[in-house]
Amino acid sequence: MASWHNGEPEAERSSLVRMYAVTGGRTTPRSRLAMEALVSSATSAQLGMTYTREYRAISELCRQVRSVAEISALLSVPLGVARVLVADMEADGLVKVYQPQLDAGLPDRSLLERVLSGLRRL
Repeated sequence: MASWHNGEPEAERSSLVRMYAVTGGRTTPRSRLAMEALVSSATSAQLGMTYTREYRAISELCRQVRSVAEISALLSVPLGVARVLVADMEADGLVKVYQPQLDAGLPDRSLLERVLSGLRRL
């Protein structure tokens, strides 16, 4: 049975505190990072215990190219947290990020069509 604190289950509350600690309280990434940006691991070796479990998990996930949104979903972390972590990892050279190409600030039509097609398959 979950314990409750101020109307929230204790497990949920502690996971939010953990995410706050992992990102250092930051809610915006160091660089602009689109949710559809693709991420791949920059190293073939597994990250050691000197890195957080989130960094290790992202590195493992990104052995296959993944979008920032996929990383967020697969790790069950908020999108903002995933963006901060991926941007930090990119700055440290642990992952490579491939941003979508935008023309005059507008999203690419083919990208929107692929996203819509993917949503329909769900």
